Amino acid sequence: MTNFADISSRLAEQEIEVPSWAYGNSGTRFKVFGSPGTPRTVEEKIADAAAVHRFTGLAPRVALHIPWDEVDDYAALRRYAEDQGIGLGTINSNTFQDDDYKLGALTHTDAKIRQKAIDHHFACIDVMDATGSRDLKIWLAEGSNYPGQADIRGRQDRLAESLATIYERLSDEQRLVLEYKFFEPAFYHTDVPDWGTAYTQVAALGDNALVCLDTGHHAPGTNIEFIVAQLLRLGKLGSFDFNSRFYADDDLIVGAADPYQLFRILFEVIRGGGYGTDGDTAFMLDQCHNIEKKIPGQIRSVLNVQEMTARALLVDTAALTAAQEEGDVLLANEIFMDAFYTDVRTDLAAWREERGLPGNPMQAYLASGYQEQIEAERVGGTQAGWS
Repeated sequence: MTNFADISSRLAEQEIEVPSWAYGNSGTRFKVFGSPGTPRTVEEKIADAAAVHRFTGLAPRVALHIPWDEVDDYAALRRYAEDQGIGLGTINSNTFQDDDYKLGALTHTDAKIRQKAIDHHFACIDVMDATGSRDLKIWLAEGSNYPGQADIRGRQDRLAESLATIYERLSDEQRLVLEYKFFEPAFYHTDVPDWGTAYTQVAALGDNALVCLDTGHHAPGTNIEFIVAQLLRLGKLGSFDFNSRFYADDDLIVGAADPYQLFRILFEVIRGGGYGTDGDTAFMLDQCHNIEKKIPGQIRSVLNVQEMTARALLVDTAALTAAQEEGDVLLANEIFMDAFYTDVRTDLAAWREERGLPGNPMQAYLASGYQEQIEAERVGGTQAGWS
């Protein structure tokens, strides 16, 4: 098996973007829970995201959600983030919280409503111009509840037209990343339910239109690493939204439900050239911390991705390839499993300390007093959240 020293330099290539909404209040369909220290402004969200990066060295950017993170001066917000030691990353649009979009946004039969949704994405691109963000990520809560309710093919045609209009507005350095989800909130059909639909739509747009794979957005039993391999093979895997789920899309801490699945996914990312300086696939978390404290939840999340990345890098690919080509089924599986079962936590702690980071970021954060500080200072005002 590959030694940890052999992969040490590759670990330094890892960057994991954190989402601003992870620091706000969230919950289930039944209740959104408040908690002490929750940010009240986008600046306080950025400060919390910067704390995650200070303790882990893994999270140099924070994604924004518009209009949840709307401000008057995005250039000033960019400077604020840079002063905190991080940058502003992916800009996420929102066409799922406006009454006009009840029957669709980019797919709506009413041209005026489609244009309203397109204009929202134009505004998001203006935000990208001001913040220096590369990616515009689009997730559409669009579909129908009953057979016959909607013209399924017509909605695909309107979606293609709307996306093309948005794509034309991007600069050569910017990317459109289309996310898919197999169900919810529509119950009969969803307009972008799978990677094939997302791929079909973005492939028609151009080289800077890609697919976002959310690890929680699949039916139970789906072989997600196979989808990863396919999209990388096609050159269309733009980004990940890392999280975990047990039943439906729960947005739990990545790796919590199935660490082995996360390992398998990351192995295919590395094997397919999507990791680090080898590729252009963005790693991002998309999680909500409903009952646990938010900053420790994000720290645990990025560390989980780092740990499974290290294990995936440890796979002896030469020996694995030889076993595969010889048809040695059990040896190939043994080589794969040896890497997965390798405990890299001590090595990672030493790796961090060599780079001036705390060996145990979680303990260091809890001992830092930052949590107690924000809980004492952030009193009054309206806590951020998506409800």
